[in-house]
Amino acid sequence: MSDLQKIKNVYFLGIGGIGMSALARYFKYTGRNVAGYDRTQTALTDALQAEGIDVHFEDNIRHIPSNWNPVETLAIYTPALPDDNKELSWFMEKPTWLIKRAKALGMVCNERNCVAVSGTHGKTTVSTMTATILRKSKAGCGAFLGGVSKNFRNNLLLPPENSPWIVAEADEFDRSFLNLFPQLALVTSVDADHLDIYGDKAKIEESFEKFISQIKPGGKLVVKKGVELDTSKTQAEVFSYSLSENADFNAVNLHLSSEGGHYCFDLKTPDGIITHCKLNYPGLVNVENAVGASALAFLAGASADDIKSGLEEYQGVLRRFDVKFKSETQIYIDDYAHHPAELKAVIGSVKALYPNRKVTGIFQPHLYSRTRDFADDFAASLDLLDEAVLVPIYPAREEPIAGVSSELILGKMKNEHKFLVEKSDVPGLLKERETDVVLTMGAGNIDGISEQIIEVLKNKN
Repeated sequence: MSDLQKIKNVYFLGIGGIGMSALARYFKYTGRNVAGYDRTQTALTDALQAEGIDVHFEDNIRHIPSNWNPVETLAIYTPALPDDNKELSWFMEKPTWLIKRAKALGMVCNERNCVAVSGTHGKTTVSTMTATILRKSKAGCGAFLGGVSKNFRNNLLLPPENSPWIVAEADEFDRSFLNLFPQLALVTSVDADHLDIYGDKAKIEESFEKFISQIKPGGKLVVKKGVELDTSKTQAEVFSYSLSENADFNAVNLHLSSEGGHYCFDLKTPDGIITHCKLNYPGLVNVENAVGASALAFLAGASADDIKSGLEEYQGVLRRFDVKFKSETQIYIDDYAHHPAELKAVIGSVKALYPNRKVTGIFQPHLYSRTRDFADDFAASLDLLDEAVLVPIYPAREEPIAGVSSELILGKMKNEHKFLVEKSDVPGLLKERETDVVLTMGAGNIDGISEQIIEVLKNKN
């Protein structure tokens, strides 16, 4: 079977994932019966249930709808699912169409002109900014986002009927992005990551070069200046972007607004300068993201007014430089950063935004293998903090690795103000310490204590 039109039922194994839930919402919108399993109940699974999608949390084949015709059923699974999952094994033995999430996303996106945002970090912010701008344009767009947009309060934007564009994150994990054949693509970064999948950086670069070779004839590629990538592997027209270095797209006259906290700049494009751009969202790293998103939107036909309006109205993504609390004396920001380069970028952005203020960072490492592979780099990034707090590793899909723990990072740090505590003990530690700007970082569940942190900071005012 290769035709989505034949599918009446769609079952998701790992439905609570950010990418999986967006696909679940899409197939629900298209009139299919949708159900699924996830290990953990979250606000996202609650939202899916409220939207009429049957979600359960026990790995048990009895929960799979028995009245679904197997030959009319598509089962989609996430590679993060353990191999011994009972429901996955059941579908493997049935005449259903069983595919990974990435293949399903590719099948949907490749039906339109896909705007694919790739890179080892920055994908979610750039893709959400791009979608926010393109929704201002006459053509509009749909989008599958890797986070919940604050503008749209969703991770799925349904495409207007006549829109040719659909924005999607091109995820390098498990080589997922090789299922996409975009019209426009962007590469934010190609750093060593997911070495449990790739082995070394050369293999990562090879995969990115394969991805950009899949851009459709007549397509366009935008690459951040300084990214080492052999663009001869693509027939697409290639453009560069940068925060402030000379490139096809870059910011000029960049400065903090007189009110403080937000950046204003002019945007250089191949067709001239777009003046008086304003990003009502903090962080220097997000200005760079805005330049990349604007480049994609520009190449998709967005006007100067569309770009300026989209940037000014952009409200951010949950867990991406997410300002959770702000008072005269206390600020709390939560971020998904989970790679050393991401930590360096977000910490640097916070320090640039709030100079001469103490920054306390709480970091939850994500994956034993990533902690092992980048312990030195994690330590160097966390040393940029005035005060660093580490909590135990969030294992996600992995089993423990002997000798690998958060203590491995702590021991390599030069920062004299460092702590290792249980996640549940963080609010108590912050209560005892003098705080100013607090930053939580990690791709696990560190945000689960955000409300407790907010309460502690409120009581300090």
